[in-house]
Amino acid sequence: MKILMVCLGNICRSPLAHGILEHLAKQKGFDWEIDSAGTGSWHIGNQPDRRSIAVAKNYGVDITSQRARQFSTKDYDLYDFIFVMDENNYKDVIRLAKTQEHKEKVSLFIPNGAVPDPYWDDSQFDSVYHLIHAQCEKLIESLNKEKLTK
Repeated sequence: MKILMVCLGNICRSPLAHGILEHLAKQKGFDWEIDSAGTGSWHIGNQPDRRSIAVAKNYGVDITSQRARQFSTKDYDLYDFIFVMDENNYKDVIRLAKTQEHKEKVSLFIPNGAVPDPYWDDSQFDSVYHLIHAQCEKLIESLNKEKLTK
């Protein structure tokens, strides 16, 4: 299974989701390929935000090997699921979809909700980490069930 996490700059939320889901999937023995991207190009090639790195490290997740990249239309063909962190990311990613099949791969990471962008508020990183972690646990359960029924 191939999963892509997407946020705006690919330095805060999607790297955390990428790292947490990858960490949890490995603990379960799942051979899933997980990556992340941003809808914007500002941080291409950079490590995740130092605050994302720090909060992940506090909970035993290492995201230092990740590098920011921009979402590409090629990602529709590479990934089974594309999870976006908020409604604006959703609109940006859907706008690039060329087929209904591509659109069906895209969904909000938190159904009917959003992961707040902590970039402008240092105090949000811990709560964002916990929000993402809880949703990754739900995602592992639901995607594993889906995989078993196919």
